Amino acid sequence: MNNTYNIIVIGGGAAGFFAAINIAEQNPDLSVAILEKGKTGLQKVKISGGGRCNVTHAEFIPSELVKNYPRGEKELLGPFHTFMTGDTIAWFEERGVELKIEDDGRMFPISNSSQTIIDCFLYEAKKHNVDILYNYNVKSLSNNDGIFIIETSEGKLKSDKVIIATGSNPKMWQVLKTLGHKIIEPVPSLFTFDIKDSRIKDIPGVVAKDVEVKVVNTNLYSEGPLLITHVGMSAPAILKLSAFGAVELAELDYNFKIEVNFIRLDFESCLEQLKILKQELAKKTVFNSAQFELPKRLWKQLVIASHINDNERWSDINKDQLEALASQLTQAVFEVTGKSTFKEEFVTAGGVDLKDINFKTYESKLVPHLYFAGEVINVDAITGGFNFQNAWTGAYIVSKAIQLK
Repeated sequence: MNNTYNIIVIGGGAAGFFAAINIAEQNPDLSVAILEKGKTGLQKVKISGGGRCNVTHAEFIPSELVKNYPRGEKELLGPFHTFMTGDTIAWFEERGVELKIEDDGRMFPISNSSQTIIDCFLYEAKKHNVDILYNYNVKSLSNNDGIFIIETSEGKLKSDKVIIATGSNPKMWQVLKTLGHKIIEPVPSLFTFDIKDSRIKDIPGVVAKDVEVKVVNTNLYSEGPLLITHVGMSAPAILKLSAFGAVELAELDYNFKIEVNFIRLDFESCLEQLKILKQELAKKTVFNSAQFELPKRLWKQLVIASHINDNERWSDINKDQLEALASQLTQAVFEVTGKSTFKEEFVTAGGVDLKDINFKTYESKLVPHLYFAGEVINVDAITGGFNFQNAWTGAYIVSKAIQLK
């Protein structure tokens, strides 16, 4: 067996495969290997997007694309000018994988199967003579006179250049610390909120299409659709908040209060509208006349929480009840008591400190010829294909940087 390579990629996920394939394609004379600790690679690709693989997101302006990255916004602007969404689409199409755009901007293979992406990568790796070494667990990494020595569960390997694409792997972060890298302590990102509250207990599945959510006593704020679940709240309004607030919410030990504005009107404007409705709908019951395009089931729960009986008519309700309803609609406070992983898409904030990386090449500033791609660095994104785009971009730039040397 060959134990010496020009390039070794540690990590057989999205970023690792993309880097290895592009390097081997652009440099046919170089020997390239991927080390994967598991029996198979590309596990996150397989489960992403409910098994459909959310390859990227239909945002084609770099300065807009970077806004989806709570960590990495500033650093990714340059790289996205080199390789971003349009380049990703073209790369896959040139290899026979056509992508489609869904209404929310997410992009998937038209086959609706992540296996299409996996098959493409495996085919390309084989075509360009990339060795894929499964069950290779990396124990240590050292640099001896410009040659990398990689101790693995299957023996020792040597390489001129190494790319780390191990995602959120605590063991690899420990290895990188031995080389002098600073690791930002990882915390979960992209999670849903656990909430026990009578207002939402019996209405799982209800969606409020456009809400504002604030974390009380912080500057954290988000907007968008909100889904009530069996255990609390989810959907973009919550997931964005969890991503941008990942560090702060971890410090609060996931016990905090949120304030939800279900109708995106301020309290006073809402109260004025309710006073008009009191006149216009005088003979109707408040309980059965949902307003502000809110789902009926949610409206009814907010009415009950405002101490309005299900048989009270608009003409019957007093000033206090009206104000209570305005408050429930525009500033309802819920207590969050924990978090749950969003589907299988476990994402962490944390990793190699961005100050340790040259973003023109994704090379370590501390160890020459050591490169990074994907989530191993302190970059993460909201849901929607953005984490994969970060992987493709970093991996592609690494392949170009290695080609130049």
